[in-house]
Amino acid sequence: MGNIMYKRLIDQFGSPEIVLKTSEHQLGKVNRLSAKVRDNIVNHKAFVYRAKKELEIVLNKNINIVTLTDCEYPVLLKQIPDPPPFLTYVGKLDNSSPCISIIGSRAATGYGLSASENFAYNLAGKGFQIVSGLARGIDSMAHKGALRAKGKTIAVLGSGLNKIYPRENKSLFQAIAENGTVFSEFKLNTEPYPSNFPTRNRIIAGLSCGSIVVEAAKKSGSLITARLATEYNREVFAVPGSIKSKKSEGTHSLLKQGARLVENENDIMDELHHFIHEEKENFQAAPLQKQKSTDYKSCKQNKSLIMNFLDPYPVHIDVLIEKSGMTSSQVTSQLIDLELQGTVMRHQGNYYSISEEYH
Repeated sequence: MGNIMYKRLIDQFGSPEIVLKTSEHQLGKVNRLSAKVRDNIVNHKAFVYRAKKELEIVLNKNINIVTLTDCEYPVLLKQIPDPPPFLTYVGKLDNSSPCISIIGSRAATGYGLSASENFAYNLAGKGFQIVSGLARGIDSMAHKGALRAKGKTIAVLGSGLNKIYPRENKSLFQAIAENGTVFSEFKLNTEPYPSNFPTRNRIIAGLSCGSIVVEAAKKSGSLITARLATEYNREVFAVPGSIKSKKSEGTHSLLKQGARLVENENDIMDELHHFIHEEKENFQAAPLQKQKSTDYKSCKQNKSLIMNFLDPYPVHIDVLIEKSGMTSSQVTSQLIDLELQGTVMRHQGNYYSISEEYH
């Protein structure tokens, strides 16, 4: 079963437990659910022993799991078409602070490395969690910049948590685990196969309200992340480089396609300031309180609350945050849901209105 089908089943039935109790007849009504997968769901007990053994391995290594139906699952990641059914992770989850990704070349120039670290340092100090892929070059400096600011950073691996890649980043892995989060959607001992990294990139884009590309060649994995960010209706920023540098050709291509040119963190803040509506001079997010219930439907309570503050005339997101009394992340989550449903329209400059069809 693929991730898209998994999400479709959860959206239709509410939880994995309900799906496993659903009759074959009812499963047959699910669009594009193959007969083989349907049969395996009905006879799922044949897979329980293997699943339990895999779960024991994870828990014995003090590794955590968050599933798509948990309220602690990253809010924005849940909105992409094919979110991972579950993520293994080390560290602590924090859904209270917005995420922004910083990505770029593994073989970066000194200029690129410095820019990556400075952006990460300054944005972490403004309250953003810095997301990247633990790779050499731009990724590593982004993580280090956030840690230097005593902020939080998230690493998303293209391998299992038992296979740190590259190996020289083992100490960086440990530092992130102590001060942020390291995620993987792969089994613990999965090697860093090349095919894993484009798959991993959708998680980086999905976690983030925006992605900053520092340096990228014409054919670069960072451009995949930027494309996905655009598809997910997230902001894409690009740091200009030298016109003589091949390592900035991809970045300049993004600028030609409409990515926002950024020179410092203020350019980012101008576009994303509503995500940190409550000003934070120093980034010290409170630990996430684990909710008693992980029922998927409880996570969706009051999803339509924001509709009380919308009308056909566009309203700025700051006004919605102030009037609703909700946090910026809660408002953003609701707006994304409503936009995907076609109930709400997003306008330039982070203004929102009720769609004409709905009205």
